[in-house]
Amino acid sequence: MKFNMDLNSIDLKSMSYSELNELAAELRERIIDAVSQNGGHLASNLGVVELTIAIHRVFSLPHDKLIFDVGHQSYVHKMLSGRSEGFVALRNTGGVSGFQLRSESEYDFFGGGHSGTSIAAALGFAEANKLNGGENYAIAVVGDGSFTNGMIYEAINNASKAGLKLIIILNDNEMSISKNVGGMSAYFGRLRTSVKYYKFKRRFKHGLKKMRGIGRPIAFVTRKFKNFIKKIVFNTNLFEHLGMDYMGPVDGHNIRKLEAVLNEAKYLDEPVIIHVCTKKGKGYAPAEECPDLYHSVGKFNKETGIIPKQIKDGNEIKGFSHCFGKTLQWFANQNLDLVAICAAMCEGTGLSDFREKFPQRFFDVGIAESHAVTFAAGLAASGKIPIVAIYSSFLQRAYDQIIHDVAMQKLHVIFAIDRAGFVAGDGMTHQGIFDCAFLLQIPGMTVYTPENYTDMHFMLEEAIKADGPIAIRYPKGEECYYLRDELTETENFRYSITGRGKEVTLITYGRITRSAFDAGKILSSEYKVKIVSLKKVKPIDYAEIWKYCQGSELILFAEEQIKTGGVSENIVTAFAEMGKKMPYIEICAIDEEFPKHAGLNDLYEKYSLTGEKIADKVRYILRQ
Repeated sequence: MKFNMDLNSIDLKSMSYSELNELAAELRERIIDAVSQNGGHLASNLGVVELTIAIHRVFSLPHDKLIFDVGHQSYVHKMLSGRSEGFVALRNTGGVSGFQLRSESEYDFFGGGHSGTSIAAALGFAEANKLNGGENYAIAVVGDGSFTNGMIYEAINNASKAGLKLIIILNDNEMSISKNVGGMSAYFGRLRTSVKYYKFKRRFKHGLKKMRGIGRPIAFVTRKFKNFIKKIVFNTNLFEHLGMDYMGPVDGHNIRKLEAVLNEAKYLDEPVIIHVCTKKGKGYAPAEECPDLYHSVGKFNKETGIIPKQIKDGNEIKGFSHCFGKTLQWFANQNLDLVAICAAMCEGTGLSDFREKFPQRFFDVGIAESHAVTFAAGLAASGKIPIVAIYSSFLQRAYDQIIHDVAMQKLHVIFAIDRAGFVAGDGMTHQGIFDCAFLLQIPGMTVYTPENYTDMHFMLEEAIKADGPIAIRYPKGEECYYLRDELTETENFRYSITGRGKEVTLITYGRITRSAFDAGKILSSEYKVKIVSLKKVKPIDYAEIWKYCQGSELILFAEEQIKTGGVSENIVTAFAEMGKKMPYIEICAIDEEFPKHAGLNDLYEKYSLTGEKIADKVRYILRQ
């Protein structure tokens, strides 16, 4: 659609409030337009339009530093800081990132992607500013869902120092990704609904309006008196007990009121928390009604709000997450000791139906991955069989707990690692490319890698019957399809494709097994191709794999993971330790790089993981 305003030429600070409301409406239209075409985080960005406008008007960016927790709600900030043209290709190659990214703009002061980091980072900026004798502010915008993350409180505990120009904006929309859970959500609810205080506040302000000539001094006394009354009414306030001034709640969709409280906060010579209440999905009815569905969404029809189903061969594609959830339900019916745990990702991990069917055996701990793992360890030590469903990139945050609380104690915890491998669109903070490297080095860990839904059922069944720590890692999206009748199965999960000439062995696992078979078919007229499809990447029978590779002039590994410490390097190291004289070795993986935001096919192309790219590498090597 065509937009009326040129965002690169507007003078935001000189606009009237009526013009600002028009700007807010247009920004919402641009967000809906871009996300409907590219996918992205819709509801959270629609909720912070007025708040972001107010921040840009009150503060002097980039002199002042604005940091969004997670960063997926920074779309308006990006458009107001000179990136409206790149916003059209949001999350795609050549377009802006869906998160704050330091390399993208001087206005992205700190990169984001994982919850709970913003206050610590803003505190770092504020302390540096104080040391440098500067006058700029550090502003952190934090959603209420992030307050289930312990790092938030670690940062606040160190932030209560006079002379720090630190402003924390609590964006309270009563949602994270799934509906907020736990004590902090209830606490914010009490702050929002203190009827006695707000009735008194309205009457007091009405009385002040009848008095003339009060001036700034009496306004200062009024604020102090207001805080005194709040303490009487609330009795306790967590943030004030932690040494921070507290303001609010304030309507997060009223620019005038937002500016007033932000300006008031600037005059304080101490850290302050501003409690802002917003509506997730504001201005777009489907997102307002179902904010969890439109939190992170693929392409959709912006006129109707309909999210199209993915259809293949006449059937809806549900994906690995859905398959995991359904399979887990089946086993939970057979085994009463099975329990499921997630970290604010009930829908994303496919556990919604499990939650409905087994509410007493389902635990959503909020955005607290470290707690989720140790909580699971406690359940396992008590005789339960906990299944912990967490995205690969988020499980990184619980690495110490996996080692210290689960593996060292040899506890039977099953990790269902969703989004393993590339994740299209979300960029470097969400790529699940490190889980193999950090899991393979843990003593006693078993790691499964299903390539289809049948594998998922079989592996989950084995994992439940086994003992010790076990991981089942699988990608976002559908299972790996290939026609087995075109292959010759020589041994379990080892295949050959009829060919002639030099022999090559391709070793891979998981979703990109399909790429290996595609490469094999392409090469079959020139070379004899053997394929090893690993169903388990730890432990591995290295002797059996080596036996199968004998006679090959090239062994090519393909994995959707970081190369250093990955499956390929572990196998090659094992071959060397066995004293084998190896043929030419080629590893197609991610080498010392954080993959940027792009579509899945673009990522496969870039890192030579398509069938065509693998075939090209084989030809190039064997023709030398």
